[in-house]
Amino acid sequence: MTSCARILIPALLAALCGCAGAPRMQAPSAQTGPALIPLPVKMTARPGHFRLDGSTVTASSGEAEEVAEYVAQLIRRGTGWQLARAAGVPPDSNAIVLELTGSPAASDAEGYTLEITPQRILIKAARPAGLFYGVQTLRQLWPAAWEGPAPAVQAEPARIPCLVINDQPRYSWRGGHLDVCRHFFPIEFIYRYIDYLAMNKMNTFHWHLTDDQGWRIEIKKYPLLTEVGGWRVDRSGDHWNKRAPQQPGEKATYGGYYSQEEIRAVVEYASSRFITIVPEIEMPAHAGAALAAYPRFSCTGGPFTVPPGGVWPIVNLYCAGDDTTFSFLQDILDEVIGLFPGDYIHIGGDEADKSEWKKCPKCQARIRTENLGDETGLQSYMIRRMEGYLHSRGKRIIGWDEILEGGLAPRAAVMSWRGMQGGIDAARADHDVVMTPTDYCYFDYYQGPADFEPLSIGGYIPIETVYAFEPTPASLDEKQAKHILGCQANLWTEFIATPEHAEYMLFPRLLAMAEVAWSPKSSRGWDHFLDRLTAFLPRLEAMGVNYSRSLYSVKPVLERSSDGRSALVALKSPAPFAVIHYTLDGAEPTAASPRYESPITLQGSSTIKAGLFLDGALQGRIVAVPFLVHKASGQKVTYTHPWSDRYQAAGPTALVDGLTGSKNYNDGSWQGFEQHDLEVVIDLGREMEIRRVSSSYLEDFGSWIFAPREVSYAFSDKGKEFQTLAVLPGGGIQDGNEITIHHFGRDFSNVRARYLKVTAKNIGVCPPDHAGAGGKAWLFVDEIIVE
Repeated sequence: MTSCARILIPALLAALCGCAGAPRMQAPSAQTGPALIPLPVKMTARPGHFRLDGSTVTASSGEAEEVAEYVAQLIRRGTGWQLARAAGVPPDSNAIVLELTGSPAASDAEGYTLEITPQRILIKAARPAGLFYGVQTLRQLWPAAWEGPAPAVQAEPARIPCLVINDQPRYSWRGGHLDVCRHFFPIEFIYRYIDYLAMNKMNTFHWHLTDDQGWRIEIKKYPLLTEVGGWRVDRSGDHWNKRAPQQPGEKATYGGYYSQEEIRAVVEYASSRFITIVPEIEMPAHAGAALAAYPRFSCTGGPFTVPPGGVWPIVNLYCAGDDTTFSFLQDILDEVIGLFPGDYIHIGGDEADKSEWKKCPKCQARIRTENLGDETGLQSYMIRRMEGYLHSRGKRIIGWDEILEGGLAPRAAVMSWRGMQGGIDAARADHDVVMTPTDYCYFDYYQGPADFEPLSIGGYIPIETVYAFEPTPASLDEKQAKHILGCQANLWTEFIATPEHAEYMLFPRLLAMAEVAWSPKSSRGWDHFLDRLTAFLPRLEAMGVNYSRSLYSVKPVLERSSDGRSALVALKSPAPFAVIHYTLDGAEPTAASPRYESPITLQGSSTIKAGLFLDGALQGRIVAVPFLVHKASGQKVTYTHPWSDRYQAAGPTALVDGLTGSKNYNDGSWQGFEQHDLEVVIDLGREMEIRRVSSSYLEDFGSWIFAPREVSYAFSDKGKEFQTLAVLPGGGIQDGNEITIHHFGRDFSNVRARYLKVTAKNIGVCPPDHAGAGGKAWLFVDEIIVE
């Protein structure tokens, strides 16, 4: 899935709400030995250590030699030691021995055994891939400093703990995806990305090479694809969804592409890391860059320019009624097939707005001639036709779950992104599936408090949510479950322009996904994973990886008293090994501030500030939680329209509980109304002077949450007849993905009343240019403050 529609649509809001608050997993089964990620199937610690130093030798033969050279390179990079290669019979001592045992069943092709004694390190596997993964485990047993870009100064011998590990992956598809179309990444980062996947025992690199905003793969028969489609006007100073199209005479200066020579080198490099690259060539939609280069393959004939930012709806499709379109795509795929030896070609298939097909005589003729019924049938025809061609060339197609619509091509595999249901349907129809639902696997979503994070496309997937992911649905029977090939982390790059930002979004979440894909479900446990993650992070630091510290965010949980005058605040963190310090006087907390031990009682308006500390040093950001006491605090609120059960916050007291919402709509403070207006009456208990009323509303365009059209405040002595004294217009619909909190306030003079009516008008439906055009819009409100 590849565009703005993947931000939280209403059909997914409930799912994301559920996963963000997913219950903690049970403690893992007993494991003895060092901390490793992903967790091996079985590990047994033994007494003693192996001394790894510059005199250690490597021993291997045949196909194992390439892996032996790889481990020697890792050690040489980390220490400067040039390990000797042993010839002939493997030595009995001071050796790293890599041994192939023969051809196993396919299910064991990536398994290995690692046995460490004081005399030697022995890695055995049926195939070289297993040896490689055994090396990745061994790598975590030597010092983190060895992961640096240059040899450690005067490297000391490493004491490698003795143990026995028997290990193999749970899933055969353990994937990582990178979109290089929205932002182009240098070839050096592609190599680094592959190394990141390999380090985590992942075996599939999904390379998203074509989209509306850029064509990134050289096709020799059609040079304009890169000469024109690879470049766009530079609007990097503007928000992604507010970028004006290219103007006449304006030069396209942002972009780039990978030559076929570069791609062959990347494929060879990935193969040496036992990673298969799955290229994605989008069709019938997300073709804007291709059609800018060759407009004759569209329904309208263009002209088109490469969009510099967001596009919605996606109406410029390949013309499915013209046979020359299929010839064009087959020519492209012929060259792609020659570059990528893996089994799969990803053909996209998502988010096609078929309005141009409805007006195109050729497409309508195709529908009639082929008895396709409608445009959905036409898309199915196109996918089936391309699937047949790729099958004739020895390839399989995989596409986003929209390819299910209208009937699935016979040998197609499905990548399920719009939740799990598409994958469930495909598996029940005997099709292979890769699970990559947005609510667990989209790493372009926020991973910490939006106030502290770099701008993202929306959503919220902290690392604990990734770790809670279960790729095989319980609703599938044993036969159907075998069609679940595995899972994949997706990194879309509308808001990610640099390798450093990409690393920030990947790590440490990629470690959680790696364990989901590799380790047995029964052995996984969140607390245990956190302990091991803490041990792993110094390796990322040594590598210079710009990983996120969002894991170290303090999460406040507040409970309001019934009178609205006090609150009980619990401070929580997903990192139980760290210490929380806090203040109540407005000062920034330090390691010398009071240590959090138990929930704190706040009396009256106050602010608690808290931070998470490890070894006396602040980790992450300081979180400030204001608690407000005002004239409406704890008073009775009567609703005309019900709130949504999915977003009820504190229920009938939510709007006067003194707790203000953050930019995360799912933080428990926001009350949501789907298509309904907000209309409430607050009984202040007695007549009193009112000098100011304010209320706050969230706007998260990508999540279908909009600011109100209008907010009004009305007053009454007896609660029956109200006089409206303030009507505040909304600020219009935001055209972008910034998350904004709008405050609607009005000062009053000479106003006395007991009852206050607050009305906020929902815009009703999503606007025409929105991903959910015509769908029910959300209104989110938190505190109504009366002063």
